[in-house]
Amino acid sequence: MPDISSRRLTVAAAQMGPVARAEPRSRVVARLLAMMHEAHGRGAGLVVFPELALTTFFPRWFMEDGAELDAFYEAEMPGPGTQPLFDTAAALSVGFYLGYAELIREGGRRYNTSILVDRQGRIVGKYRKVHLPGHSEYEPARPWQHLEKRYFEVGDFGFPVWRTMGGVMGMALCNDRRWPETFRVMGMKGVELVMLGYNTPAANSLGPEPHHVRMLHNHLSMQAGAYQNGCWVIGTAKAGHEDGCDLMGGSCIIAPSGEIVAQAHTLEDEVVTYDCDLEEGRFNKQTIFDFAAHRRPEHYGIITAQAGATEPAGEDGATL
Repeated sequence: MPDISSRRLTVAAAQMGPVARAEPRSRVVARLLAMMHEAHGRGAGLVVFPELALTTFFPRWFMEDGAELDAFYEAEMPGPGTQPLFDTAAALSVGFYLGYAELIREGGRRYNTSILVDRQGRIVGKYRKVHLPGHSEYEPARPWQHLEKRYFEVGDFGFPVWRTMGGVMGMALCNDRRWPETFRVMGMKGVELVMLGYNTPAANSLGPEPHHVRMLHNHLSMQAGAYQNGCWVIGTAKAGHEDGCDLMGGSCIIAPSGEIVAQAHTLEDEVVTYDCDLEEGRFNKQTIFDFAAHRRPEHYGIITAQAGATEPAGEDGATL
């Protein structure tokens, strides 16, 4: 193999313990700042916070009062309450990823959003969640609701990537990790590191599913995305018993080989770091997953032509 110089970036997955519904933004931001300082002390140049990091996971409740719902959203970013994150990032020369609920007051549009902030405290990228899970109407049979389809619109940015902090960076949110298209679209743009925050219940509200299987699926989807696209993946959880719902932890840093190289072991605020070499994904990109040499897009049309599956027409039939 040729001698390729490394491009090192120490990254931190800043897992959060539960955020209570009544917990003020100022206290949440103080927790984030404490983890940013800890990550900086370990040499991190990039900190990845969870999805909807500033609030409890509010889609578990059915709300019809607009003012009550608006309280969970950010109408500006940064705003007065979140400006300390940007100021501290610039002072420490640490970039960060932050998930939050975005409200566009003109038109009343709402998104499950993440931003990427560089080491100068500037927003260099924004992503809006594409794969919204759950449902849009109240379902009384559920022990808790999952109303993302009610409270958010489908993201309208697709899956962009940005060249910043010495590499090609991408973002995703929670359920996006379960869909291989998420990683492949960014992989086709040369992504080297994907940041992904999540809030995932430890149990399935629709029926029995072992906790260890849910954690397996959590890690499996991100490990596959890393391996099949030759990129690092930082998955950061909101964890612990939050307002009556247990959220899984398992925050982790995954190498382009698909291996988990660092993982949280609590359900609390916890910083996990790893010194990543962004060149490490080059091997996969130039061998088994050399897209230019081996992909066959002429046979993949069904992936973008339709959403649902097409089964054979009959016993002797074939799909289109």
